[in-house]
Amino acid sequence: MNIKPQLDDLRLLCVVARNRSFAETSRELGVSKAVVSKRIALLEAAVQERLFHRTTRNVSLTAQGEIVHQWAQRILEDVDLMGEAISREKAAPSGLLRICSSTGFGRSRLAPALSAMARQFPQLEIQVELFDRLVDLVDEGFQLDIRLGHVREGNVIKRRIARNRRVLCASPAYLARFGMPQSLDDLKAHRCIPIRERDQDFGRWELDGPDGLVAIKVSGPLSANNGEIVRQWAIDGHGIILRSTWDICREIEAGVLVPVLPAYFQQADVWAVYPSRLSVSAKVKVCVEFLEQWFEQTGMNERS
Repeated sequence: MNIKPQLDDLRLLCVVARNRSFAETSRELGVSKAVVSKRIALLEAAVQERLFHRTTRNVSLTAQGEIVHQWAQRILEDVDLMGEAISREKAAPSGLLRICSSTGFGRSRLAPALSAMARQFPQLEIQVELFDRLVDLVDEGFQLDIRLGHVREGNVIKRRIARNRRVLCASPAYLARFGMPQSLDDLKAHRCIPIRERDQDFGRWELDGPDGLVAIKVSGPLSANNGEIVRQWAIDGHGIILRSTWDICREIEAGVLVPVLPAYFQQADVWAVYPSRLSVSAKVKVCVEFLEQWFEQTGMNERS
């Protein structure tokens, strides 16, 4: 069997697998849906296997498609790394760099940093997507995840690029109405506003304190999966929140929010997380080092 799949078609396969749609892929790549369908058909002819199940709503990989997709990812990564190795001594990092992060941090802190990085390295093509959920870097085609909190996967490389804590706080109006908690157990009787963080269980706050690490189950009439919403609800007097210091430092300085139980905090450092295969990637290395320096210079990095 004479198999000669083209690299561009393997890249297209990975994009279709990620989007689960020919139409969405055509919009992302700026080509017609007919071109996408034709190139996938040519790839299927090359490997002599049907690679996608097609329905009116979406497409999904077949069993053989899964195998081709896995190999395509490895082949394309190796080709990219080969190009980087050849040009490393001759030019600045270039090419596509797909990054993901959480919504609030991505919008307020990561986006300005990447804007500055884009000016310094104009040959980089930077794509950013923001999620309030855990991301599978390999399956979803990301090269770098900028993440707050715990990194539990064992098949990735992680590097701390900034220190950060989450702290408890509430508005003066809320505390005037319901009182200031004097102990962690008091939180059980308070209106807390839990958020679905990417790194922790919903409604369960793990906190470091004078007696070490403790966990407490919290609840309240309001909850969300977006930090900006939760912060505003706290400002409006709806309850107690656990938020990163970078997210609420201005409100605390202005007196809009007040620290609660300041002896307790949750360590939530900022990590650069990437697949182990990309440990030699010049693009990833440059981005991680730039972000670490940026957060240090802009006062993001908390001292222990």
